[in-house]
Amino acid sequence: MAIPPRSLRDIRTVSGRARENLQPHMAYMRITCLEMEKARRSKERTSAIRLVEKINARFKEIEVEKGRLLRVVGERNSQSPDAQSPVPKPPPHGNTAGMKFRY
Repeated sequence: MAIPPRSLRDIRTVSGRARENLQPHMAYMRITCLEMEKARRSKERTSAIRLVEKINARFKEIEVEKGRLLRVVGERNSQSPDAQSPVPKPPPHGNTAGMKFRY
C-alpha cells in the first residue's frame, strides 16, 4: 500500500488550542476594546440626539415662518377687489390628444 501524501491538514500544531482556553490577558484586552467601543458609541448617540433636536427646532421655525407668510398672503387676498373671483382656466386647444412628433 502506498502512503497517502500529507497536506496542511495533517500538520499538528498547538496554535488552535490557545483559543480554546481563554487566557486572562486576552479576556481583559477584549473587555477593554468593548469598553472603548461603548464610549465611542455613546458619543455618537449624544451627537445624533443633539442633531435630531436641532432638526426638530428648525421644523418648528419653518412652521412659524410658513404660518406668518400664509397670514400675510391671506390678508393681502382679502384686501384686493378681485380676491373673490376664481382664476380662469385657459381654454383647451382644439386637439386634446397631446403633441405628436415626426422623426
